[in-house]
Amino acid sequence: MMRTVADVTSSPQSPDAAVIAGLSRADALASLGSDESGLSSAESNRRLDEQGANVFSDAPPRRLVRHFLANFGHLMALLLWVAGGIAFVARLPQLGIAIWVVNVVNGVFSFYQEYRAEQATAALRGLLPVFSTVLRDGVRARVPAGDLVVGDVLILEEGDRISADARVLDQRGLRVDQSTLTGESAPVRRGSEATAAVDKPPAEIPNLVLAGTNVAAGKGRAVVYATAGRTQLGRVASLTQQVEEAPSPLQLEMRRLSVIVSIVAVGVGVALLAIAITLGGLEPGRGFIFGLGIIVAFVPEGLLPTVTLSLAMGTQRMARRNALVKKLSAVETLGSTSVICTDKTGTLTQNEMTVLAAVTGDVEYRFGGVGYRPEGEIVPAADDLLLAMLDAAAAACNARVFRDDRGRWVCVGDPTEAAVVTAAMKAGVCGPWDRAVELPFDSSRRRMSTVDRTAGGHMVHVKGAPDAILGVAASVVTRDGVVALTPELRVLVDAEIDHLSAAGLRVLGVARRTLPTGPGGLADDEIETDLEFLGLLGMHDPPRSEVAEAVATCKGAGIRIIMITGDSGVTASVIGRRIGMVGDSVRVIDGTELDTMTDSDLAEALDTEVLFARSTPEHKLRVVTALRDAGHVVAVTGDGVNDAPALKRADIGVAMGLSGTDVAKEAADMILLDDNFASIVAAIEEGRAVFANIKRFTTYILTSNTPEAIPFIVFVFSGGSIPLALDVMHILAIDLGTDLAPALALGAEPPDTTVMAKPPRRADEHVIDRPLLTRAYVWLGPAQAAFVMVAFFVAYRLLGITDLSALPGEGPTYRAAAAMALAAVVATQIGNLFAQRSGGWKVGANRLIWWGIASELVVIAAIVWIPWLGRFVGTGPFPAVGWLFLVLGIPLLPIADALRRRLTERRSK
Repeated sequence: MMRTVADVTSSPQSPDAAVIAGLSRADALASLGSDESGLSSAESNRRLDEQGANVFSDAPPRRLVRHFLANFGHLMALLLWVAGGIAFVARLPQLGIAIWVVNVVNGVFSFYQEYRAEQATAALRGLLPVFSTVLRDGVRARVPAGDLVVGDVLILEEGDRISADARVLDQRGLRVDQSTLTGESAPVRRGSEATAAVDKPPAEIPNLVLAGTNVAAGKGRAVVYATAGRTQLGRVASLTQQVEEAPSPLQLEMRRLSVIVSIVAVGVGVALLAIAITLGGLEPGRGFIFGLGIIVAFVPEGLLPTVTLSLAMGTQRMARRNALVKKLSAVETLGSTSVICTDKTGTLTQNEMTVLAAVTGDVEYRFGGVGYRPEGEIVPAADDLLLAMLDAAAAACNARVFRDDRGRWVCVGDPTEAAVVTAAMKAGVCGPWDRAVELPFDSSRRRMSTVDRTAGGHMVHVKGAPDAILGVAASVVTRDGVVALTPELRVLVDAEIDHLSAAGLRVLGVARRTLPTGPGGLADDEIETDLEFLGLLGMHDPPRSEVAEAVATCKGAGIRIIMITGDSGVTASVIGRRIGMVGDSVRVIDGTELDTMTDSDLAEALDTEVLFARSTPEHKLRVVTALRDAGHVVAVTGDGVNDAPALKRADIGVAMGLSGTDVAKEAADMILLDDNFASIVAAIEEGRAVFANIKRFTTYILTSNTPEAIPFIVFVFSGGSIPLALDVMHILAIDLGTDLAPALALGAEPPDTTVMAKPPRRADEHVIDRPLLTRAYVWLGPAQAAFVMVAFFVAYRLLGITDLSALPGEGPTYRAAAAMALAAVVATQIGNLFAQRSGGWKVGANRLIWWGIASELVVIAAIVWIPWLGRFVGTGPFPAVGWLFLVLGIPLLPIADALRRRLTERRSK
C-alpha cells in the first residue's frame, strides 16, 4: 500500500551507509518511510520542504568589495596615499591629484585583470544531472534531480547518472562506473542482497550506488537514503570547501617586495630629509616636498600593474596552449612547481578501455589505436579465427560505440564492452546479431552469455573471466579444428593468460556453442556448458600518447611526478613504468598501509620512488600536505570529485576540462582544455618564463630609481646650488609614462630555450635578491644617473648658460634642461630594455619591444613639444642638437652590463 502524508509524520534522517546496507530490502524501505511504489507526490513535496533541495551549498563567496579594496591597501599603495596627502597639505594639489590618480589606476587595473580571469570559469557548476527517473504515486516519473528526497525509489538504466546515494532494491546485470569518486576505471558490480559493511567505505559496499556515478551496464531500482551534502559526493565537496587557500609564492613575494620597497623608500627619504635640513639648510616646508620626492622616486608605481599585466599575458599564452588559468597568481606558481601529484584514470590514461592484444589459434594479435575510435592496424592481419572470436565477443556485449555531435567517438555502457565492440569494428565485425536470450553478468558466474539466432539455428556467445569460461568449456578452437580441452592444453592457455596479465592487461575469455535446439526450457547452466573456447582478449586503459614525453620533460626540468590513484597497485605500477614515471624498484603504498603510517614514515617514503594506490580523498590530502610541509611547491592534477580536496590544498590545482567533473574544475586553479597532460608541461614552461620576465622588468624598473633619486641627493649636497634635474612630476612621468610600456614588453618575452633544462627555483629564491639589487643599483642605475646628470648640464650649455655654478632653478631654461634630463632617462631606458633581454639586440618573436620603444618616444616627444602638457609636467623644448647627444645614451647600459658580466665571470674563475 502506498504511504501518504498521514502515514509518515516526519522525514526519516539519512542513515549510516553501513546500516542501510545491512538491512533487508523490506526493512530498508520501511526505515526510510517508503515502499515498493515509492513516495506520493504530496509526501515528496513535504520532504523536499523539510530536507531541502538535492543540491550542494556553495562555499561562501569571496567578498567582491573587500577584494577590490585590497588592491588599494598594500604598503606601496599606502605610501602613495600618504605622499598625495602631503602634497595637498603643502598646497600642491596638482601633484597630489597626480599621485592619487596613479594609485587608483593601478588598483583598478590589478583588480580587473584578476577578476576577469576568475570569471572565465564562473559557469562551471552543477555536477548533478538535470533529471532523474523515480516512482511517484506508483508510476514512473521524470523529476528534477534537485527534487530527490530520502525515500524516493530511483529507476536506474544504462547510461544514467546517479543523483543521490541509494540502496539497491533489485537489479539485473547492474554495474556502476565510480571513477569520479574512486579513480578506478573498471565498473563495479552492484547487488541487492543485504550485506555486513562495518568499516567499509560506501564505494566498496556492493548494494549501494552513490551520487555522481554512472550506470555502466544493466538496470535496477534503488531507494534514496541520502541527498545533497549528506551524500558521499557532498562530503567530498564539503571537505573541499574546508580546505583553506594559502597565498601563492608570488603573492608572498609581492608582499615581501612591498615591505622592502616601502622600508627603503621611507628610510632613504627620512635620512636625506634630515641631511637636507641639517646640512643643506633646507626649510621644513620645502624639506617635506623634498622627502616626498625621494619616497616617490623609490616607490616603483608601475611595478605592480606591470606584474599583473605580465601574469595576464601569461594566462593568454597558456590559453593558446589549452591551459585556462583561473587565478593570475597561479601562473608563476606553476613555474616554481617541484612536484606534480597526478591521478591515473583520465589524467595519465585515456579513461577509455582499449583492446591491445588477442590470442587465438596459438597466434597473438596486436591492435593499434587507442580509445573508442574504430581505427588501428591489426598485426598480423585478422583471419577467420580472430574474426570468429571477435564476432562472439561483440555479440555478448550491450555497449554501443558511436560518433557524437562533436565528432568524438564515445560509448554508452560498460567501458570494457565498449573496448570489445571497438576491437571488433577495427576488424570489420559489426553484426547485426539477432538476440533471443541474454544471461547477464553475474558475480558468481563471472561471465555474460547471449543466445543469438543464426541461419543455422541458435548460437551461444560468451565472454567473461577466462577461468570461469574454461571451467565450462569442453574444447578449444585451433587452426587444426576443434580439439578437446586437455589438461596439457589448459596449461598452455593459462600461460597465455599469465603472459597478458603480466603486461598489465585485463584479460577476457571468449567462447561459443551451437545449440542443437532453441533455448526454450533450458536453464542457465544448461546453456553455458560444453563451450568451445575461442581465445583471449587483453585490454587496458591506455596512457595518453603524449604523457611519456611530458614525463621525460618534467624529469629533465627537475620536477618529480607522484601517482596517487584509487586503482590497484598492480595497474598503477604497470602504467607508471610504461610512461617512464617509475622504475622496477618503485614502492607501492595502498590506502590501508598509508593509514598505519606516521607522518615521519610518510615523509621518509616520499623521499623514495613511490606511488599510492587505493587512495581516498583523505589520503590524497595527507600526501599533498606532507609534500608542502617538506618545502615542495606542489601541483595536483585530477578530474574526479575525489580529486577536489587535494586540488584545492595544492599550491596549484590542475583539473581536466573535457573529462573533469565540475567539482574538480571549481576547486582547481587551472583547467586543461584538452585534457592533455603535456599541456601541464607547456604551462610550467610559461610559468617559469613569467618569473624570469618579472625579474627582467623589476630590474628594468628599479634601475630607473637611481637616476630619479640622484638629482635629489646632488641638490642636497650642493646646498641647493644645483637645481633638481628631475622633480616629483618628472618622476611620475617616468614611472607611468615611459617605464610602463617597455616593462610590459619585457613581460611578454617568450620562454628561453633552456628554461625547461633547469631545476625549479628554490623556495628561498626571491624576485628581488642581492644580484638583482647589485645589478640595478650598483651598475646600471649609476651609469644611467650619470648620463642623466651630464645631459642636464649639457642642456644648460646648449641654452647658453656657461656658469654652471649659478644654474637657474626655474623658468623656461630650467624646464628645457629638465626636459633633456627626462629625455636622457628615455634614451638610457631603450638600452636598458635590450640589456634585460636574453636575446639582446635581436627582437625575435617579441614584437612588443618595438611598440614599447615607440610609446616612450611618443611620450617624451609630447612632454617636450606640446605646450600645455609641458606646463603640466614642468618641461619645455630644448635645442635639436641635444637629441643627437642623447643617442649616445642608448648603448650605455648594454655596455655597462657587458662589463659587469665579464668582471663577474673573471671573479668566479
